[in-house]
Amino acid sequence: MPFLELKSLVRNFGGLKAVNGFSLNLEEGSLNALVGPNGCGKSTLFNLITGVLKPDAGRVIFKGQDITGWPPHSIARLGIGRKFQVPAIFDELTVRENLIVAGKRSNTLPLIPEILQQIRLVELADALAGELAHGQKQWLEIGILLAQAPSLILLDEPTAGMTSLETRATADLILNINQKRNITVLVIEHDMGFIEYLGCPLHVMSKGKILKSGDFATIREDAEVKALYFGQSREPADA
Repeated sequence: MPFLELKSLVRNFGGLKAVNGFSLNLEEGSLNALVGPNGCGKSTLFNLITGVLKPDAGRVIFKGQDITGWPPHSIARLGIGRKFQVPAIFDELTVRENLIVAGKRSNTLPLIPEILQQIRLVELADALAGELAHGQKQWLEIGILLAQAPSLILLDEPTAGMTSLETRATADLILNINQKRNITVLVIEHDMGFIEYLGCPLHVMSKGKILKSGDFATIREDAEVKALYFGQSREPADA
């Protein structure tokens, strides 16, 4: 049984089909990337999975349970965490306090020192979150997700606005989370160097559904994908 099953999801906005028969299965402990041009429905898909939006058709099955249309707080309690493009953190609290707020809800307070180490913010644990650099705020939000003890994490453009060094560090963090914590991860990203470094299965989305799936090398050489997307992508960033 797949860990997460997305079955023929459809979401319309007036006459626009933002998600149009999207289907994808994720296995437990897997890491997958989702790419596609702006406006192809990637963020809408995340909204359907997390309950922010209800699908017009199709089903979301998580751990064998149909959660289609459930409210966001109920879905979050099941273990699905989401990171948005803009970090959602408490600027007026310290880094440690941000993690404590999240950890209290999930009884993960003993894990906070380990999380601080994992997100590379040990030395800034008592700094105000609002004073962090952009990349560090992104890492803090990932740490907040970890403190909530999720089994599935959805990452929406986690490297947006980062330097090349921050991007590589973020890729290492995601790989660490996936491999050492066995957390299933689905990541939306535009940086092809970042996706290539992750070395995970890649799914290309177009017009609200999956166009192609495969490994990075195969997908990048696909003529249809090149015409749609890769010709617009950035070159891989140097570390």
